[in-house]
Amino acid sequence: MSAGDRPGLGLLRPHLVRSRRRLVVAVVAVVVKDSPLWVIPVITAVVVDLLVADASPGSLLLPAAAVVAMVAVNVGANAVYVRAHSATVRQLGVDLRGELAGRLQTLSISYHRRAGSAVLQTKVVRDVENLELMLQQALGPVATAVSVLVGASVTIAVRVPVFLGVFALAVPLAVLLVRWLRARTAEANEGLRREVELLSTGVGEMASLMPITRAHGLEHVALDRVRGDAERVRSVGLRLDRLNGRFGAISWASFQLLSMSCLFGAATLSLTGVTPVSAGDVVLLSSYFGLLTGTLVGAFQLAPLVTRGLESAASIQEVLRAEDDPADRSQGRPVARPRGAVHFEDVSYRYDRDLVVDRLTLRVDPGQTVALVGRSGSGKTTVLDLALGLLRPSSGRVLLDGQDLTELDLRSYRQHVAVVPQEPVLFAGSIRDNVAHGLPDATDDQLWAALEDADAATFVRALPHGWSTMVDERGAGLSGGQRQRLAVARALVRDPRLLLLDEATSALDPASEHALHQALERLRRGRTTLVVAHRLSTVRSADRIVVLDAGRVVETGTHVELSATDGPYRRLLDLADA
Repeated sequence: MSAGDRPGLGLLRPHLVRSRRRLVVAVVAVVVKDSPLWVIPVITAVVVDLLVADASPGSLLLPAAAVVAMVAVNVGANAVYVRAHSATVRQLGVDLRGELAGRLQTLSISYHRRAGSAVLQTKVVRDVENLELMLQQALGPVATAVSVLVGASVTIAVRVPVFLGVFALAVPLAVLLVRWLRARTAEANEGLRREVELLSTGVGEMASLMPITRAHGLEHVALDRVRGDAERVRSVGLRLDRLNGRFGAISWASFQLLSMSCLFGAATLSLTGVTPVSAGDVVLLSSYFGLLTGTLVGAFQLAPLVTRGLESAASIQEVLRAEDDPADRSQGRPVARPRGAVHFEDVSYRYDRDLVVDRLTLRVDPGQTVALVGRSGSGKTTVLDLALGLLRPSSGRVLLDGQDLTELDLRSYRQHVAVVPQEPVLFAGSIRDNVAHGLPDATDDQLWAALEDADAATFVRALPHGWSTMVDERGAGLSGGQRQRLAVARALVRDPRLLLLDEATSALDPASEHALHQALERLRRGRTTLVVAHRLSTVRSADRIVVLDAGRVVETGTHVELSATDGPYRRLLDLADA
């Protein structure tokens, strides 16, 4: 594995390179800031030697001035370090979250369904936070340990070169300890991350199922499930904590033994006179080894934090390195203003091993409304996804105005498409912002016209703050019919050429369905429309009705034509009336 492929390094490098000036300033500042750590022991050794030599009090003025200068340097350099370091780390967080969000926009719908929103949210929020925390807490101690090691080594080489070899033993010892920790904790860190992602998924499912849980008195089942996930997180985390605790004890003991060996060795040489070592040198060596022990142990205590950060980097890279949606293209021919002719030419689509759409041939002319009906699992929604370009056919072609969708810029194509789903999607914001979503230049007149046509203007005006009323992402405070009419208004204001209605009235009561049906009739005028519906009352006015079964077209015609026969559509009508 090359350096660029190691988890974390390849991910962080381009972001740190862009902030290299601030990063260099931060590293230089931390070295200057912590220089008193290894300079003050030199001053202390000089003072001790002056005392032993019975020097005059005036000789202490220069060392005292040096100490004051060191303190002043520390205060100024610390301010520079905090500003440069914090700016680098916070910008990294913004860049990574932006890169993740952008990447998620290009991945396939099937990827999002497999991964789950809770897991992806964990990657964008928690994993990036772990990386920020790693850089915030690790850079300073590691830079300090390196600067202390270099500064102290140079000083020892000048004053007491015989102990330089002993001092240098700290480096290979530290490397061996870190390699030992990484080898022992890599699997545990990955296991902990996976269990946390499963816990996030479980909590998300618990929240979404809350109405069902309460309705059936299953609170204890939901609680036991989350507790089970939390228990697995506890078990894996406890194992990791024990490994980290063992590493901390071993590293502290190792460096203390090395420090004490040096101290007693220096004292022995000084007392025996084998090598000229002054009292100040003994104090210097003792201070340096105590300092080295403290800084290295402090730095290596961060090894679990670094390991967790790198594991989060690997988690982020799972998203960044995922394959692009093969059905999504932005390099093809741009779509200016399509007429709206959609042609499915012998299209099949296979999901895993299941053939969801089987050799579908269907032509939808500009301005025509075609309804897709059939039992659940017959492939109706998949046909809409194929028309929108969210899925690429396993075989056959989907044509827009005679052009293969695979050769078009799908993003420009979708600017002329509006979708009204079964469950309307609202985000936290005002009603106006929800209707104008993605259209910042939409005028108030255009928005009110869309609300009027969607039969939504009356209830919007009756709200306490009109269209400035804030709603949350689930549209709390609005009925299902009101939310769906806002979705229709959002579609209308886009003035689409192609309209996709995915069971837009199936969750509504008859009164709301009737009102929404009138709004949809206005929305469909002059637009190519594909409708998926279980309630057959909503498709009676369609220009053509296509009955699907197991992904195949089994019947096609108008409502009058199909209801007069004894075919699948007639049987669906009979079941609906029963």
